[in-house]
Amino acid sequence: MTGVRHDALREVLIGLGHDRDSGRDPGTRLVNACVEVLEVTGAGITLMVDDENRGSLGASDAAIRVVEDLQFALGEGPCVDTYRSGLPVLEPRLADPAHTRWPQFSGPAVSAGVQAIFGFPLVAGTVAIGALDVYSDRPGDLLPLQVSDALIMADLVTRTVLESQADALPGLLAPQLGDALHVRTAVHQATGMLSVQLDLSLADALACLRAYAFADGRAINDVARAVVERRLHID
Repeated sequence: MTGVRHDALREVLIGLGHDRDSGRDPGTRLVNACVEVLEVTGAGITLMVDDENRGSLGASDAAIRVVEDLQFALGEGPCVDTYRSGLPVLEPRLADPAHTRWPQFSGPAVSAGVQAIFGFPLVAGTVAIGALDVYSDRPGDLLPLQVSDALIMADLVTRTVLESQADALPGLLAPQLGDALHVRTAVHQATGMLSVQLDLSLADALACLRAYAFADGRAINDVARAVVERRLHID
């Protein structure tokens, strides 16, 4: 395996330019490029604001979509850790780790087919905007060259997000990001409702919602919709 090739990067950059000119979202092209360049099984991009998971900009396959949903619902996982630390988070043996990092996340992720997972921060200067997750369906470490290439791809993702956002109105997502980013509206609405009803901070209300969904074995989106529609009351 060689490092990120100039012709591969050039091809991706040309494609991203076409996407931007036509108003298409960049997420699919970015995650597919990460899979090809890094020679991994799958890749996903999560955007985060003020320590809050705002959703997935792109996911290459069903397994990484499970990973993204688990991290959002549980508030733990490689993208959360790499976002908070600003450093790569590398777990080569998710089914049998040297140290248990994510007790709720790991089992379902392994069941989805993820044997090794690696998170890389999306950082502009000192500001973190999310994480790039890549995974393998076999256990094992990334090669040093794969790690360095993943950092290059994470920088490309960051630049693409910021460039897409440059022309947006203050406080609004760029249209191509808004179309691609799966913002979990029901979860945010339910969090606000619980915050008022239970006199909690938004962070504590979201934690309450996550805990209920986990304990009940339900997807957090389903629980949130039930709260918003007043079919469920959480004490």
